[in-house]
Amino acid sequence: MGEKPTERDLSVIAEQLQRTPRDVHAVAHRCPCGNPDVVETPPRLSDGSPFPTFYYATCPRLTAAISTLETTGLMAEMSERLVKDPELAGEYMAAHMDYLAARAALGIDVPEIAGISAGGMPDRVKCLHSLIAHSLAAGEGVNPLGDEALSHLPEWWRNACSND
Repeated sequence: MGEKPTERDLSVIAEQLQRTPRDVHAVAHRCPCGNPDVVETPPRLSDGSPFPTFYYATCPRLTAAISTLETTGLMAEMSERLVKDPELAGEYMAAHMDYLAARAALGIDVPEIAGISAGGMPDRVKCLHSLIAHSLAAGEGVNPLGDEALSHLPEWWRNACSND
């Protein structure tokens, strides 16, 4: 689990998102400059809305790099490999289960999103933002496709890390 956000963290996240952050439960990962780049969000927002995206990337440089990567066809290629490679499919299913377990550890039951993780897990790849956020938060070796996508990113924190 991540660490409780400080007032400074929440201020940085607001600047990153260009809006007031909603219901940040924890900072799940920090960029090498020390600023948050992934947060944990509870599965039910304070307004009552279900929110399955537990790990949410906030750093604009990170999200821009991921958006660029999403245009390369990598997601379709990864989805095809999931169908053909049972070992990869099993590892990806384990990543899905890790995601669900981490979110469930908050102890907030949200029946509307039961069994739903993010990024297309466990059968396909539909959002590299979610998979990379999961990899950054959970650490290497938990989400194989998130790790792979992360390895394709440039060092987004170089040259003017957010809120330096």
